[in-house]
Amino acid sequence: MAAQQPKVSLTGIKPTGEPHLGNYIGAIRPSLELTSTYESIYFIADYHALTSIRDRRELASYTRSVAATWITLGLDPARTIFYRQSDVPEIFELSWVLSCVTGKGLMNRAHAYKAARDRNAESGVADLDAGINMGLFNYPILMAVDILIMNTDVVPVGQDQSQHVEYAADIAGSFNHLFGDVFSLKIPEGIYPAGISARALPGTDGRKMSKSYKNTIPLFAPEKQLRKLIRGIVSDSTPVEQPKDPDASAAFALYENFATPEAVKEMRTRLEQGGTGWGELKNALFETVNAWLSPLREQYEALVAPGSELDAILDAGAEQARDRARPVLEGVRRAVGISPL
Repeated sequence: MAAQQPKVSLTGIKPTGEPHLGNYIGAIRPSLELTSTYESIYFIADYHALTSIRDRRELASYTRSVAATWITLGLDPARTIFYRQSDVPEIFELSWVLSCVTGKGLMNRAHAYKAARDRNAESGVADLDAGINMGLFNYPILMAVDILIMNTDVVPVGQDQSQHVEYAADIAGSFNHLFGDVFSLKIPEGIYPAGISARALPGTDGRKMSKSYKNTIPLFAPEKQLRKLIRGIVSDSTPVEQPKDPDASAAFALYENFATPEAVKEMRTRLEQGGTGWGELKNALFETVNAWLSPLREQYEALVAPGSELDAILDAGAEQARDRARPVLEGVRRAVGISPL
């Protein structure tokens, strides 16, 4: 009996800002852990980023930074297909085909679109669609294509993003109903690794670490900047000698994710017993994070530099991705009555 092929896991990364510690704990680390279990495909969703980014230098910089970050943190291009979405034109042809079989009502119910309309309503804007571009409205279709064109079995997402996977299955079903079971063998499913959005990592102000809140700690911040950001994490005014609640501390939540279990247990005890201040916790957090980042900074800087091996890695990944995408698109073309490529 032939060995069973591993299931295919696909992850898309939108380059809309500088990667930070929250991205690592919430998405990068749990996603990389899946590469030992699945045949993994990871891509930089640069065309998705066009729904919000309007500066070409920003988009180019973020795309390169995100790609270099994932490789620096452990993505192995020899084991994982890794590419830029924009390097696979088959994605965009299939996106048009599937947009023609997708009901507008389904798109009306998409979370991102509804949230944008709700913001307009809350602001008293009469036109609820003001400021909403068609890229944002059609976003779920392009995401469905990202998933379907790679014959994806599973998509690791947070619970709040499960709708995207459900939409991919719905859109595939609509196509199958009209043109035959082109996607019948590969209706994707969402999986929900514990790390992915399971618990939002706090930023420097105590809220969820997010670029929109401007409270992030960049992953490869220089040592001096890293120290300043960590020292600036909000904390209450409990005196050093008084007992403290570690679970109410943003700094401790960060420490839990980077220190060893033994070090976390010891710090918790010291805080709860009193005699240890928040400043001491922040110093320990800085030392722990900096010790982890120090050997990685040089590798990241070399990768992100113009003309590095990053370009060849992404080019090779694009060729692998196109090899997977072409047969899917050819099957769709035949099904709808358009000549094969």
